Amino acid sequence: MEARTHEAFDYVIVGAGSAGCVLANRLSAKGHTICVIEAGPPDTNPLIHIPAGYVKNLLSKTLTWGFVSEPVPGANGRRISLPQGKTLGGSSAINGMIYNRGQRGDYDGWAQRGNPGWSYDDVLDYFRKSERRLGGDATYRGTAGPLTVTNPIVTSPLCDLFAEAARDAGINDVLDYNAESQDGVGPFQFTIDMSRWPSRRMSAARAFLHPAIKTGRVSVRTSSYAERLLFEGRRAVGVRYMKGSPGGRAVEVAARREVIVSAGAINTPRFLQISGIGDPAHLRSLGVQVAVPLPGVGQNLHDHFQVRVAAKVAGITTINERGRGAPLGWEIVKWLLNRASIVGIGPSLMRMFVRSNPALDTPDLQMWFTPASYREGIPGFLDRYPGMTSGGYKQRPESRGWVMARSTDVSVQPEIQPNYLSVESDRQATLAVIKTARRILQSSRFARYYVEEKFPGATAQTDDELLDFARTYGGTSYHHVGTARMGPPTDVGAVVDHRLRVHGIERLRVVDASIMPAITSGNTNAPTIMIAEKAADMILQDTR
Repeated sequence: MEARTHEAFDYVIVGAGSAGCVLANRLSAKGHTICVIEAGPPDTNPLIHIPAGYVKNLLSKTLTWGFVSEPVPGANGRRISLPQGKTLGGSSAINGMIYNRGQRGDYDGWAQRGNPGWSYDDVLDYFRKSERRLGGDATYRGTAGPLTVTNPIVTSPLCDLFAEAARDAGINDVLDYNAESQDGVGPFQFTIDMSRWPSRRMSAARAFLHPAIKTGRVSVRTSSYAERLLFEGRRAVGVRYMKGSPGGRAVEVAARREVIVSAGAINTPRFLQISGIGDPAHLRSLGVQVAVPLPGVGQNLHDHFQVRVAAKVAGITTINERGRGAPLGWEIVKWLLNRASIVGIGPSLMRMFVRSNPALDTPDLQMWFTPASYREGIPGFLDRYPGMTSGGYKQRPESRGWVMARSTDVSVQPEIQPNYLSVESDRQATLAVIKTARRILQSSRFARYYVEEKFPGATAQTDDELLDFARTYGGTSYHHVGTARMGPPTDVGAVVDHRLRVHGIERLRVVDASIMPAITSGNTNAPTIMIAEKAADMILQDTR
């Protein structure tokens, strides 16, 4: 099919997820013209903007890519659903809205791998730049950025008991885990804007993209599937995309300065591969001409593998009762009146960062708690009994997988193998998560309300039984990273350099979670926004 050509913009961005939205905002603010290519629809679905709408959004066939893994050996051969956002705002439009920067050591580790400019001290100001956080230590927190970060407005006596049980176990209160240290217990912080009436999700599209569109310098192409990069020799000069559907009308747009790929840790490597950037043998098997041989494209996939423990309670109200029937109607009314409501919160209210081994310098487990229970531990589907749930994951997993395009047809899902629990240290940490959750929920603080453990149940006691439970019911935390990792030219698995330029080709960068050499200690949306803030500065510096 002949492509219609040739519109030209200063920058063409593939993907309107968190990173793409930030880039469009920051680059257009300096007078540049931007074309953003997004496969999903506009973010007009009301459930996107209602905080509790994540319950439906994660299962949406319209708002997610519907990715499913290959059978995972470490998860009893299961195929695991891997939702990724497919609308303006990307995964920030469907996620649990938790704002978590990670630990200082995460970024210092990136720098130590040969990536100058990425230490914690280097990136802190970029976290602060994006953020509008009322209160907190000004050394660490920003107050003038477009991204609103708040504390939960709904509390529960069960949340208070969770904090008390943690203190009994020797875990300190840490009010702000995004400041000096995350080491302790307290409430999560969320990207929810409570200054509006009623409260709304603060997606990257709401915070960054829509204000940029109003400048007139940003053109957003929704329902547009990026098909391949356009090259002139060793230079990226534009993008070919299919309008309306993967088999739709072909359109080509030119980039006067750069093409920036911000399609996420699954779609970014797939797009690079079908454009001719990747492992030569793999590209040839697809019938793709090799533009740049980079065997690291699609490798190094990793994610946080989470497990949950749920218990039945009695004598106290939980979200299970408030989340259905007439009580749910009242919760909706309260939300509309801008009062505290379960409609205005994320999936987990409390967090606790702990060590699986006391000898560790920093916490290696993120634990969470919510005064609700879900069917077989699945978020969003409230169980019939009143309950409470605690779970978590190893923050720095060592298991690694891959993403490999199966076809140049963008309607064909890539091969995705997250390879969960393939490393013994990850299995041991997962056992520690289950045992820690049990210890807290079965502590004396909850004794007045605790009835029984429903999930995994009292019959699971040995390490083998608990690990089999994790393999059977554990799953993604939606934190896929690493598939176009940052590293120096001497790193044969690296895809981009420390300025996020793709090795071996000019005028092409990758800016999203795929560039992370190693995952951060916690939820990945805040670090992805930081990456884009820093990338925007580097891009602007390179235009001078």
